[in-house]
Amino acid sequence: MINLTEKQTDTKGARANESCPVPSSPKLSRRPFLAVIAAVLVVAGAVAGGLLWVAATAAGDVVVVRQDVSRGEVIAAQDLGTARVGADPSLSTVPANELSSLVGKRAFADLTAGTLLSSTQVSATVVPGPGDSVVGVPIAPGLMPVEPLASGDTVRLVRTGDLPADTTPPGPVEAKVLRVTPGDTQTVVDVVVAADKAVQLAGWAGSGKIALILDSRAR
Repeated sequence: MINLTEKQTDTKGARANESCPVPSSPKLSRRPFLAVIAAVLVVAGAVAGGLLWVAATAAGDVVVVRQDVSRGEVIAAQDLGTARVGADPSLSTVPANELSSLVGKRAFADLTAGTLLSSTQVSATVVPGPGDSVVGVPIAPGLMPVEPLASGDTVRLVRTGDLPADTTPPGPVEAKVLRVTPGDTQTVVDVVVAADKAVQLAGWAGSGKIALILDSRAR
C-alpha cells in the first residue's frame, strides 16, 4: 500500500529546494585604496632608511670638553675628549685628530664640560697678555667713525672737552679694539692698552668725553 502522505511531503520538499537557490560564497572585493597606502608606506620606509644611512655616514669624530676650563687657563689633556656627532655645517667644531695640538694652549673663553669645542674658544695667547690691560671706553655718537670697528683694529683715544687753562692737553692713547658693544646712547669699546696707560684711560672714560680715531688697516 502506497503512503500518499510521505509521497506528497517529498514532492513539496523537492519543490521547496528548487525554489530556494543555494547561497554562493561571497567574492572578495578588491580595495585599490589600501594597496596605494601600502605602496606609500613602503616608499616612506625606504626614504627614511636612506636618510638614516646618510646621517650615519656623515657623522665624524670631533673634540668635546670633558672638564670645565676657565678663561685664560692652560688646557690639559684630561680636559678634552672626542665624540662622534653628525656633521652640521652650522657648527664650528674641531676634528678629533687635532686634539693633541690643543693641549698647552689657553682657553679664550670659559669652556663647559659636555659641550663641543669651537676653534674660536682656544688661543695660543691669553687676552690681555703680560703688560697689557683691557679698558671699557664709552664713546658718544659723533666722537667715533661711522665705519664699523672690528676686533684687532688699531685706534687712538683722545681726551675731549674743556681743560683748565694751565693744563697741558694729554696725548692720545694707542690701543687695539677687542670688542664693540652698541648701546642706546653710547657705544662701549673694549680696548687693549699698555698697563701703564690703563688708569689714565679709565679716568677719561669716567668723564664720558673721549673721541676715537681709527688708524690704517693696511698691513
